[in-house]
Parts: sequence; structure tokens; C-alpha cells
Amino acid sequence: MSVLEELWYGNLEPSEYSFSSSREYKELLHLVSRNEEKLLSTMTQEQKELFSRYSDCVREFQSLAELLLFQSSFKLGARMMAEMMVE
Repeated sequence: MSVLEELWYGNLEPSEYSFSSSREYKELLHLVSRNEEKLLSTMTQEQKELFSRYSDCVREFQSLAELLLFQSSFKLGARMMAEMMVE
């Protein structure tokens, strides 16, 4: 089955990728979690609510940034392939 067919039938999910093998990712995730726990333990309930809203906005921003990066990268790849076909 071709890559396009795999994509069509839902066997490929471009937005899914595994970080499980990345040591740097695991270390940073642990550091983020540990620092968030420390920070939350020092906050009042009002501060925790504000931080929660802030975190939600950051996650939404990151999702949008990832989408834009994916689109840009896909377009670049398509341009590279088109250029290769001309040569």
C-alpha cells in the first residue's frame, strides 16, 4: 500500500510522533513536571486558577504553532520534490 493510501485509510497519523526514545525529551518533561509541582505548592487558590488559565493558553498556542510548522514543512517538502522532478 502506498503512503497516500496509508494516509487515506487512517493508518498514518502525521500529528502523532513518539518522543519515548528521546532522552532529552524525557528529562525536560520530568523537569517541567517537577517545577510545576513546586510552583503550585506555593500558590494560593486564586493564583492556581490563573496559572491554570495561563497553561491552557500556552497549550493552545503550542498546538497552533505545531500546526503552522507542519504546514510550512509540508509545503517546503512539496517544493523540494517539485524541484527534483524538474531536474
